[in-house]
Amino acid sequence: MKILAVDDEALALEMLTEAIEEAVPDAELKAFRKPSELLAEAKANGCDIAFLDIHMRGTTGVELAKNLKEVNPKMNIIFVTGFDEYTGDAMRLHASGYILKPVTAEKIAEEMADLRFPIEPKSGALLKVQCFGNFDVFTPDGKPLRFERSKSKEVFAYLVHRRGSSCSIKEIAAALFEDMPYDKKQQAYVQKIMSALMKSLKQAGVEKVVNKSYNSLSVNTDLLDCDYYRFRELDAGAVNAYQNEYMEQYYWADFYLDDYADF
Repeated sequence: MKILAVDDEALALEMLTEAIEEAVPDAELKAFRKPSELLAEAKANGCDIAFLDIHMRGTTGVELAKNLKEVNPKMNIIFVTGFDEYTGDAMRLHASGYILKPVTAEKIAEEMADLRFPIEPKSGALLKVQCFGNFDVFTPDGKPLRFERSKSKEVFAYLVHRRGSSCSIKEIAAALFEDMPYDKKQQAYVQKIMSALMKSLKQAGVEKVVNKSYNSLSVNTDLLDCDYYRFRELDAGAVNAYQNEYMEQYYWADFYLDDYADF
C-alpha cells in the first residue's frame, strides 16, 4: 500500500505523518510540503491513498485532488483541514474521507477502515514481483529475495515474463544466451542455473512459485503479486506506475502496449 501526504506547514505535516505511521505501520509513506512534488510522485510511481491538506499556499487540496483523479480515478483522497466549509467540494470529488485537525491515529484508522476504493492485496501471494523499471523480487515482509546466481534471477524473470507458460531448457537457453549454440555444455550449464534458482526459492520457503517438470519450468502466477500482471488486468495503480520501463536489465524483455491502447 502506497500513501502520499502533503501539508505546507512543517509541524502539521509532521503530526500527519506520525499519525499515519502509527495507524498504518506497514504502508509505504512519502510526505511532501509542496503539492507539485506530491503530484509528480503520483504520476511517476502511482499512489493508493493521498492525504491532502486543503489550505496551502498557491493552491488548495481540492485543486490537487482534481489533478490526482486524472492520474488515477480510483485513488483514495482523504482531505485534512481545520475547517469544514469544503465538505461539499470533497463530496463532489468523490473523496474517500474528510479529517478535521488535529489529526490522530484513531481518525486515520477510521478512514482507512472505510475507504471508497478498498485496497486488496493479492491473497495467497508468496512473492511480490516488480517488473516495471528493473526486475526485482521481494518476500511478503518487503525484503529482497536473495538469488544464488544472477542468471538464476534472470531465469525467474523470464518465467514471470512468460506468465505461466511452460519453458523448456532450450527456450530458456535461447533467451539467456541469444547467439550461442545450444549444445550439451550449454544445456548442462542452464540446468545448473535452474537448480540454483530452485535452491534460492527453497531457502526462502517459496519453492511452490515455480512448477518444475521434466525439461521445463513455469511460474505459478496465482502465487505472485506482480505489477505486470496487475497491469494486464488494467489495475489503475499498476497502469499509472508503468513509465515505459520493463525489466530494464534484460535485453530479451519486450513489453507491448497494443492491447492497452485505449486505456
